[in-house]
Amino acid sequence: MIPSEIQSGIVLDAAVRIRRHIESSIQSKRELIENGTDTMIQAARVITASLNSGHKVMLCGNGGSAADAQHIAAEFVCLLNQDFSRPGIAAIALSTDTSVLTAYANDFGYSGVFERQVQALGQPGDVLIGISTSGNSENVLRAICYGQAHKIRTIALTGKNGGKLGDAAETVLRAPSSVTQFIQEVHIMMGHILCDLVERSLQYE
Repeated sequence: MIPSEIQSGIVLDAAVRIRRHIESSIQSKRELIENGTDTMIQAARVITASLNSGHKVMLCGNGGSAADAQHIAAEFVCLLNQDFSRPGIAAIALSTDTSVLTAYANDFGYSGVFERQVQALGQPGDVLIGISTSGNSENVLRAICYGQAHKIRTIALTGKNGGKLGDAAETVLRAPSSVTQFIQEVHIMMGHILCDLVERSLQYE
């Protein structure tokens, strides 16, 4: 059994860590307000124009960024808010087909798993959103570079430094942090903001 004085220390340390995490996350979001709104508006305009022209959104990422890609795609296809009813929006996360991912990775390696799907599914005028906290995920970078070379609009969600994606993508949304967890927390908020802006701007028949 843990002595009571040690338990008190654990609780105190936990409270400090919780507060520090929340305050750091809030600070990242405050910096985004100061420096990131213009690029989010630009990205929303790119997505809206593409969808209004009958195109689709593709998203990719690894690990937590794969989960974010799926989350954002779900918000587009389903609904962001119950108070705004609209048709589904064409979006697909490229991390969801395990047969494609494992077959390609087994035969050719993991670095091309997203590029191959963009080649197979993408059309000029579509939008590809690549998510990478470091900005250096090779498979995301390859997908973005393929999109750039084939008239697919490209948007990158990265960390503060942008990494290689910061130079490769057409539009770069930088989460103002160098800490992975805070970058991810900003990324999912960016996804929600993009979905909100896009769904309110689309022309529905």
